[in-house]
Amino acid sequence: MTTANTTTDHAAIRKWVEARKGHPSRVKGAKQGGILRIDFGEPEENLEEISWDEFFAIFDENELAFLHQEKTEDGERSRFNKFVSRN
Repeated sequence: MTTANTTTDHAAIRKWVEARKGHPSRVKGAKQGGILRIDFGEPEENLEEISWDEFFAIFDENELAFLHQEKTEDGERSRFNKFVSRN
């Protein structure tokens, strides 16, 4: 059984994302700054890449936390992630 961790630490989030060759993005056309996503390079026309500064500004403004998994059940590096409320 695998576990997921939650963090609000910007450096930890960036390290996790970059270790998996991801980059910060948001859904195009979303209201109120945007809906955050991590883009791993698979074609998704509805995503636009944003800077880490913009990403974390939206992240903090919306009081989000980053839920993520380090390894899959079979021991491979996981890319599972989700943005959740800090509350």
